[in-house]
Amino acid sequence: MAAESAARLSLQQEFLEDASDMTACFDCRRRGMPLAVPVLLLLAVPAATWAAGQEDEAPSGRQGVEEVIVVANRVPVEADKIGNSVSVLTREAIRESQAVLTSDLLATLPGVGVTRNGGPGTATLLRVRGAESDHTLVLIDGVQINDPASPGGGFDFSNLLVGDTDRIEVLRGSQSTLYGSQAIGGVVNVVSTPVGEQPEAGLLAEYGSMNSSLMKAGLGGRLDRLSARVAGAWYRTDGISTSAAGVEDDGFRNTTFSANLGYELTDAVGLDLRGYYAEGKSDYDGFPPPDYTFSDSGDYSRTRQLVGYAGLNFALAGGRLKNRIAYQYTDADRELFSGAIGEVFPAGTWDGSNRRYEYQGHWNIASGYGAVFGLQRETSDMHSEAAPQFAETRMDSAYLQLQGEVLPGLTLTAGNRYDEHETFGSHNSAQLAVAWLLPGDTILRASWGEGFKAPTLYQLYSDYANPALQPEASTGWDAGVEQRLFDRRLILSATWFERSTRDQITFVSCPFPLNAICALPGHSPWGYYENIARTQAQGVELEAVVAFTPALSLTANYTRTKAVDQSQGSPTYGEQLLRRPRDMANATLTWRAPFRLTSSVALRYASSSDDMNYDVFPEQRVELDAYTLVDLRMAFQLSEAVEFAGRVENLFDEAYATVYQYGTTGRAGYLSVQYRF
Repeated sequence: MAAESAARLSLQQEFLEDASDMTACFDCRRRGMPLAVPVLLLLAVPAATWAAGQEDEAPSGRQGVEEVIVVANRVPVEADKIGNSVSVLTREAIRESQAVLTSDLLATLPGVGVTRNGGPGTATLLRVRGAESDHTLVLIDGVQINDPASPGGGFDFSNLLVGDTDRIEVLRGSQSTLYGSQAIGGVVNVVSTPVGEQPEAGLLAEYGSMNSSLMKAGLGGRLDRLSARVAGAWYRTDGISTSAAGVEDDGFRNTTFSANLGYELTDAVGLDLRGYYAEGKSDYDGFPPPDYTFSDSGDYSRTRQLVGYAGLNFALAGGRLKNRIAYQYTDADRELFSGAIGEVFPAGTWDGSNRRYEYQGHWNIASGYGAVFGLQRETSDMHSEAAPQFAETRMDSAYLQLQGEVLPGLTLTAGNRYDEHETFGSHNSAQLAVAWLLPGDTILRASWGEGFKAPTLYQLYSDYANPALQPEASTGWDAGVEQRLFDRRLILSATWFERSTRDQITFVSCPFPLNAICALPGHSPWGYYENIARTQAQGVELEAVVAFTPALSLTANYTRTKAVDQSQGSPTYGEQLLRRPRDMANATLTWRAPFRLTSSVALRYASSSDDMNYDVFPEQRVELDAYTLVDLRMAFQLSEAVEFAGRVENLFDEAYATVYQYGTTGRAGYLSVQYRF
């Protein structure tokens, strides 16, 4: 009985999180436009009139106000010269949000959808512009942190706290030219707090609903040629029941540490060392005997994420050629434990690691012209004790991207990447982008790019493997306009995007009699992976940043995404993919009072979407209702060093779901105090 429960739990963890990404779709009925859209349009007219007479102060926290962006070109570039679609969350926006989980911050950005299998600490997946959850590349300080031991190789955001985060950049669209495998939907770059010129430190303590506690601390400074910063965070919560029908709370614990050390050997040579470690324990519900239906079960998981980076930076040719030689190491370890039969027993361990050797150069060719180029070798391995196995693969890459201001205000970018994978062979990815700054503070942007995702070690070498798999590939483009008015007190932007993805890898059940793949020695008779899926996504993203007065500002965005199944012969051909709301909107109204009080009200809207009920046979589609969440936040700056803050999440206690049968948090309140010195 224990072995049967362990096997069922193992399969549940491996496939349940990715079930919505296996080309299952829902009926494409037309949805009405959410109330937030006409409200935003109505606000724009009086806002423009009001802002014309105010003092020169631009709101912060979104793209268009930031002067420098890193993620688009792998080097700092002025935002006006970037043709790609990028959103930026600044330090101020992150601090004012009072967010604990990084996924909650990302959910406020245009084109980004987040689903969670229960409360904090449970599987949290992110989809950019309707792409699959494993089609987004995630970086911490430029280091890729995917898990090569997971079935799809994607990143689970459940264990990523905001912690010492200073900035988050989200690059949307197919971006494999600079970032390689997995950047089909986009790239998320989480940037830690940099070391300041003067010593600084900070402490934060928070307590609130669900018996939740948060402690954060950071310390850093510079001494002559040496700079260093260390930070840590500890979070615990009793949580909620993972099963919406359950009565037993499922808690979450997390401990995170980060450190970076820099030393300037000379004026042109510097050493860069970084480390990041996160460990979490999450309770969740499963399928206990004898009914094997989703309910309270006493299951839990332990996860550990380790990131290490060592780099040598040096400049040549009088500083015009900047070089970086680096070694990166990441390790993700997952352990599952089942309590389905009244006693807790191990149900499996998965460990995946990456080792990357990289050279990157940035050549300032001439005024307004530059090149970014590099070489990379990546070795990945996977080890699993659930079904004892070990697998390893290697990929070598080379990339080149050129950027030039060919006319005043007109910047062109072009690049290409070559990857050589030891299993499936070679792959090329290209990209073109244009940014045109016109008189009147108008920016036209357009980009076209290719993306790909290499088959994972699990898909190539597990019991469900298909060694003949080829990489998934995508082609996408977007075009948009950004208009800045009244000295940037009003910023409006609109972007249209399209993407088609082919050769997507999906799970196929074995036929009877068994075919050649299913009949392989040691192969599971239940199924295997195959390149048979195709999807297509298109839509529009609208953004507005308004400074009504120096004290009152509004940020808002709206996304409409049509993401459909295009797989030939699929029963859901032409229908919307699962867990992708057609309409999503966010808005935050912030008031900064003259007596050191900052307050805001934030709204998040998602239209209805569909999911699958896997408890019945044949499986049936079910509809998840539309929902609107409202949060209230307030912070009082007692002094330059002390700040008190509080927030109420889901103010109106909205009942909603992002995954069928999984619970979500209701109304919750939190209080915190922060001390900086």
